[in-house]
Amino acid sequence: MLEWICQQCRQFPGAVERFPFGPDVLVYSVEQRMFALVGVDRVPPWLNLKCDPNRAIELREQYAAITPGYHMNKRHWITIRLDGSVPLHLVEDLIVHSYRLVVARFPRMRRQWYEAELARRGI
Repeated sequence: MLEWICQQCRQFPGAVERFPFGPDVLVYSVEQRMFALVGVDRVPPWLNLKCDPNRAIELREQYAAITPGYHMNKRHWITIRLDGSVPLHLVEDLIVHSYRLVVARFPRMRRQWYEAELARRGI
């Protein structure tokens, strides 16, 4: 599961993988803005993602494994406990959603380039 999550996060244009908070938290960012954090020190691992606040409320109501973002802004981030209870297609969709939320904050020209790259890659 952990390797699959990492592959999903690496697929995005400009995605950078690093450990800025120590060896237990893997961070994925684009232009130094985080879109995913993976807790690699726990079983099961956890995944923090940016999320639209309204969608986050709905997800937390549907899945016990989705909670407010651990050590993050609880309104704009969610934590997914990767215990298999959240369908993989939804996890994949939420990773894309998080990346797009970050890119949406870029200046127009850079945002358009990233959006075109996503379309070119079929994401």
